Amino acid sequence: MAPRSQAHHFRELSYDLPMELSVIIPTHNPHRGRLQRTLAGLKHQTLNPQLWEALVIDNASTEPVGVSEIAPYAPEGTRIVQEPQVGLTAARRRGFLEACGELMVLVDDDNVLAPDYLERTLQLFREHPQVGALGGRSTPEFESPPASWAREFDDLIACRDLGDSPQISSGLLNPTTQRREYPAFAPIGAGMALRAQAVESWMRESERNAHRDRQGTELTSGGDNDIVFVAMENGWDVGYFPSLSLTHLIPTARTQLAYLQRLNRGISKSWVQVLHRHDACPWEPIPRWTVPLRQARAWFAQRAWSSPIASIRWQGICGHFEGLATLDRN
Repeated sequence: MAPRSQAHHFRELSYDLPMELSVIIPTHNPHRGRLQRTLAGLKHQTLNPQLWEALVIDNASTEPVGVSEIAPYAPEGTRIVQEPQVGLTAARRRGFLEACGELMVLVDDDNVLAPDYLERTLQLFREHPQVGALGGRSTPEFESPPASWAREFDDLIACRDLGDSPQISSGLLNPTTQRREYPAFAPIGAGMALRAQAVESWMRESERNAHRDRQGTELTSGGDNDIVFVAMENGWDVGYFPSLSLTHLIPTARTQLAYLQRLNRGISKSWVQVLHRHDACPWEPIPRWTVPLRQARAWFAQRAWSSPIASIRWQGICGHFEGLATLDRN
C-alpha cells in the first residue's frame, strides 16, 4: 500500500516463496505476559513460516516494547513498528501500511490463535473469493473465575461462539425493511482476517475521516465494525467460520462491575455513531437536553439498582441516548 517505515527486526527470514499473509498486533502498554502468550501462539502456527509475517505495532507505549523481551516467544521475522499516534485506528492503519501480505489478520495483544488459524484462514479465502473479511470463535480464558452474572456480557469483551455452521453475508440491505443492517455474525476485531483489497477503501476514508476507536484507557469502540461496513459497501462479503478459533485472555479487572458498566456505555454510544456513519441507524437523533431525563426514566424502567445485570444494561441505555444526541439532525 505504501513504502514501509523503519522498524525493529528480529532475524530476517530468507523468503523463497511469495509473502501471502501478515499478522498485525496493535499494542499499547501491554501486559507482557499476555503479549508473550500471543506471540508464542503465533510461533506454533502450522502455516509455512515463509508464507507469512508478524508485525507488532507498538502504539505509543509508555515503555516501548523491546526486541529482547519478546524475541524468545515471537516467530522469526517478526517486526516491531512504532506508531506514535495513540489509538487503535492509528495502530491498525500503520499495520495495514506496513503489511507485505495480500491477506491480513488482526490479533489483539491478548489473543492466542489456535495452531491452525493462519493455515485455515488462507484456505478459507481461497475457497471463498468474494469474502473480504472473516472471523471465527473467540473463547475466554479467565484469569480468575468471574461472577455468574458476568457471563451474560461475554460479547462485550469480544468473546463469542456462534455455533458450528459457517455464515456468509448476502449484503447490507434487508429486502423486507429496505434498510441497511449489519450482519450479526460479521467478524470482530479479535482475529479478523481481511483481504488487502477489501481494506483499501477504508484506508482512503479513514485517512480523511476516521471513526474514533479506542484510545488509551477510553472505552470507545466500533473500529472493526467500521472496517466491515466499508468492505461490504464496496461489494465484499463477510463471513463467520467456526473452524477458526482463538483464546481470549481475560484479566480479572475486565469482569468487574465497574468496568463492564463503562464498557457497555462506551460500546453502545459508539455503535449508534457507527450505524449513523453508514446510513444504517434505525433511530432518530434526539436533543442533548433530553438525555438526562431519558436516562433517569430508564433507571426506573430497568430497575438499575436491583442487580449487576440491570445496572450494566442501564449503562448501555445511557450510552445509546448519548450516541443519539451526537448525531447530526440535518
